[in-house]
Amino acid sequence: MSADRILTTHVGSLPRPKELIEANNRRAKGQIDDAEFARVLEESAKRVVAKQLEIGIDVVNEGEYGHLMNAEIDYGAWWSYVFTRLSGLEVIDSERHAAALAKQPTDKVVLDEFMERRDFQAFPAVYAESDAGENFNKEEGDVTEFPAVTGPVEYIGGEEVARDTALLRAGLDAAGSDNAGFLAAVSPGSAVRLTNEYYEDQDAAVLAAAKPMGQEYKAITDAGFTVQLDAPDLAESWDQINPEPRLDDYLEFLRVRIEAINTAIEGLPREQTLLHVCWGSWHGPHSTDIPFADIVDVILEAKVGGLSFESAGPRHAHEWRIWQNRELPEGLKLYPGVISHNTNALEHPRLIADRIIRFADLVGPENVVASADCGLGGRIHRDIAWAKLGNLVAGAKLASEELF
Repeated sequence: MSADRILTTHVGSLPRPKELIEANNRRAKGQIDDAEFARVLEESAKRVVAKQLEIGIDVVNEGEYGHLMNAEIDYGAWWSYVFTRLSGLEVIDSERHAAALAKQPTDKVVLDEFMERRDFQAFPAVYAESDAGENFNKEEGDVTEFPAVTGPVEYIGGEEVARDTALLRAGLDAAGSDNAGFLAAVSPGSAVRLTNEYYEDQDAAVLAAAKPMGQEYKAITDAGFTVQLDAPDLAESWDQINPEPRLDDYLEFLRVRIEAINTAIEGLPREQTLLHVCWGSWHGPHSTDIPFADIVDVILEAKVGGLSFESAGPRHAHEWRIWQNRELPEGLKLYPGVISHNTNALEHPRLIADRIIRFADLVGPENVVASADCGLGGRIHRDIAWAKLGNLVAGAKLASEELF
């Protein structure tokens, strides 16, 4: 943390250069050798680190370039890279998917990752006539293959996480920077937000993933970086459970996932752990998002050093008010989103400064790091994404001049 200004960061995913996208596509088809792909990946990571530093971002990453999509399971989903990190995962057909769901306990909240969102049901014409929905929804017809937990979950991603940390370290070294960077990794609940075919129930699968994913988190912190646990499952899942659950039941669903997070980060330096919560990145109305006030107290039970959350987008920009009557747990910093990932409009630096100052007035400027609502890569055009980050830095500078 800085004693005299507001620091800036973002949530992880940054626009991928065309060269890397093409190389990744060629890799999936076996048209590029490992050495050439590694060269493209490393050079791309160095450039994205340098660009963040040039703009003035204080806490940078490697753009999540190391999260390579699995060709067999790639629905464009940000989480599909986890197939290279955990064993016990595979693709099953629709018949097995339905049978596995039918076996889940009826007295617990059961998440179907491929269930039509209630937001889709509220605005069917919008989703049928636009690209607002998930890219595997509507346009491509019925889903016939489903990612699933089909065996014991164990960690197999040692080489991959070592590559991730090396990419960021190489980028920082090339730029001559001692920046305290961060790397994103899926939370246990997001890692197995899949059809459960092996464990007693979905909660058991989540708890089983805690220590395996903890190995990834430890590798990141041991490398000297902050680990960001990406946990949209904590908020976004509400919209994928039909019928709508009782709030008390959903909070129990969340407590299992917070327990898994606390198990996974046990023994790690708290100041190097950050939890990211969001309501999903699809460009739609988000009319059925659960209010942050309904879930924040359970989320605050996570023993992390930072909490990153949406607070810039039109569906959640008003929710700064929840911090008016809550004290931050000791050792926790807030990373509010002050720029949005699901609108093309560029936030003015003055607006960004005002948002930062509002949070600083509520919890103290020493407890605020200015961030984004969610990852910008793949959600908006690359030129807009970088312009938003530039405005983020400018807004933080304005806020710092007034706060310090």
